[in-house]
Amino acid sequence: MPNGPLSAEILVVDDDPRLRELVRYTLSRAGCTVREAGDGREALAMARTLRPDLVLLDVLMPELDGISVCRELRAESEVPIIFLSTRAEQVDRIVGLDLGGDDYLGKPFAPAELVSRVRAVLRRTRPAAGAGAASVESGGVRVDLERFAASAGGEAVSLTRTEIRMLHALLAAQGVVLTRRQLVAAAWDEPHFVSDRTVDSHVRGIRAKLRVHDADHVETVTGVGWRWRG
Repeated sequence: MPNGPLSAEILVVDDDPRLRELVRYTLSRAGCTVREAGDGREALAMARTLRPDLVLLDVLMPELDGISVCRELRAESEVPIIFLSTRAEQVDRIVGLDLGGDDYLGKPFAPAELVSRVRAVLRRTRPAAGAGAASVESGGVRVDLERFAASAGGEAVSLTRTEIRMLHALLAAQGVVLTRRQLVAAAWDEPHFVSDRTVDSHVRGIRAKLRVHDADHVETVTGVGWRWRG
């Protein structure tokens, strides 16, 4: 999949039919099967029936907004979600929250950027063939990239895919300080702008979830980054 056809079923959810048509045309040319929903309620029904490989989800919609749709999907599914919004700063914060969004794309966007983001999210959310058990463990915390699962003291920790990848990088580094850029490289496969605020939000989310299990061994190194002290 690195440079070939995407070969994925994508559900695009937006109340603007012209944008849906642009997405359908662009992703169809890239090898995807594209399904369309015009509002949040229709999106939920289609997602439950079709079980797509990825959902492109507008934030502001009638009937049920994208944030509510994401919450409902995350309660029952791990389908990758890319938010679409004209309000990039707002979504920048949303993706960093415990909603399970995998990325966001600000409107308007170039077709090539859309394909790049979809390709990147599919790559990091699909297990690599023959990759083996990409798991690390330290301080009672275990992260398994192959299953996108984490646990602390034997109890499951509910992390988003991005958080899983960041935590895996921290555990694998074993005490070495990782900068924001290094965490971005671990969590995003394609080079695109990720703000410092987004990285900080993900790290805060990881620490808050580990703290529930008394397993927050992430140490802040002021002005540099973070390291794992397990």
